[in-house]
Amino acid sequence: MPKISNKGQQMPESPIRKLVPYAEIAKKRGTKVYHLNIGQPDVKTPEVAMNSIKNLTFEVLEYSHSAGFESYRKKLASYYQTHGLPINVEDIIITTGGSEALLFAMGSTMDTDDEIIIPEPFYANYNGFSTASGVKVVPVISTIDDGFALPPIADFEKLITPKTKAILICNPGNPTGYLYSKEEIYQLAEMVKKHDLFLIADEVYREFIYDEAIHYSVMNVPGLEQHAIMIDSVSKRYSMCGARIGCIVSKNKEVMGAAMKFAQARLSPPTFAQIASEAALDTPQSYFDEVITEYKDRRDTLIEELNKIEGVKVGHPRGAFYCIAKLPVKNADHFAQWLLESYDFNGETVMVAPAAGFYSTPGVGLDEVRIAYVLKKEDLIKAVRILKEALAVYSN
Repeated sequence: MPKISNKGQQMPESPIRKLVPYAEIAKKRGTKVYHLNIGQPDVKTPEVAMNSIKNLTFEVLEYSHSAGFESYRKKLASYYQTHGLPINVEDIIITTGGSEALLFAMGSTMDTDDEIIIPEPFYANYNGFSTASGVKVVPVISTIDDGFALPPIADFEKLITPKTKAILICNPGNPTGYLYSKEEIYQLAEMVKKHDLFLIADEVYREFIYDEAIHYSVMNVPGLEQHAIMIDSVSKRYSMCGARIGCIVSKNKEVMGAAMKFAQARLSPPTFAQIASEAALDTPQSYFDEVITEYKDRRDTLIEELNKIEGVKVGHPRGAFYCIAKLPVKNADHFAQWLLESYDFNGETVMVAPAAGFYSTPGVGLDEVRIAYVLKKEDLIKAVRILKEALAVYSN
C-alpha cells in the first residue's frame, strides 16, 4: 500500500475541531452542547453584504483578477485609509481567507527549514501553515501569569539564528485576547529592523477592542515599510466566516510580487464572496458599535463567572473574543473529551478547545483551555455553571 507523505503525517490536528465527532455523538444521544470551542460569531452578517448576492444575474461565473477585483481592492484601500492606515491598491492582494494570506506570506518570505518566531500560545493553524510550508516554528513563551504580554525582546533575540526569517504575531490575539501596546509594537519593529527580519501581523480582530484601548497596526510604524506584512480577513469583522475572503498587505514590492505568483497559481479568489465582501464595506458604524458593546458584555460576564470557580485562573482579554483559562486538571484534552463523552448536567454539556494545541512547545498548556465567548450572555452563564459542576466531579 502506498504511504502518505511525512508532511501529511506531521500536519497537526486542530484542537478546535478534533473533538467534533464526540460532540456529534453527544447531540445524537440528546445532550445539548454549548460550543465554547470555536470562534464562529452568532451575530448576523450585515444585510448590505447578504443583499448584494441575492439577485445576481450572471450568465457566466467568471474568474476574477488573481489579486481580486480591482473595485474591491480600491474600496478596501479607502477603508484602511479612513481608519488611518496608509495602504494603497497596489499594496493589497485578495486571498481565500486569512489562511491563504498567511500561506502566501510564508511562501513569499521563507524557504524549507527556515524559522519563524511566534509568541505562544498562538492560533493553532500557524502550526499547520508552517508544516505545509516546510517552515520551522520557534516559540517564545508568554504566560497567563503576566496576562500573555509580549515576552522580553531579549527572549526573542536569544532565538534568532541565520535561519530566522520572520516574527509572527496575532494582534489582538487568538487564543489569548491580548492586545499589544504601541510600545510593544515599536519594540518588535526595532528588533526586526536590527536583525533584518519580516514582521507578519495577523490583524483580523482589529475591530474587536475593548476598554477604550487602541489598536496599533504594523502598517502605521514609520520605517517598517519593507519589513511589515499585514494579514486581514472579513470572517470576524462582518461575521462572514463562510465567505473565505482575506488579504495580504505589504509595502514591500518584492514580497507582493512573489505573493502574486502564488495568487496566480491558485487562479483567483471566489467571485460571489468578493462581491459580498466589497458590499460589506458599506456596513454602517452602528453595526460595529452594537457588536463591540455586545462582545464586551459577554467578555465581562464570562470572566466574572469563571473567576467564581475555585482553582480556575483566567486571562483578561482586551481584544478579539477569546480567553485562556487554566483549570484544576492535569490534562485538559482528556477533560474536554470527557465532557462530551461521559458527562452532562441536566442534559447539557460544554465543548472547549484544549489549549495545548495552541502551543508548539511540548508539555505546555496541558491544563489550559481556550474559550470563545461567541454565545449570548445567558448561554455563557449556563455553560460556565456546567463547567463548574463538571470540575467538581471530574477525576484526573
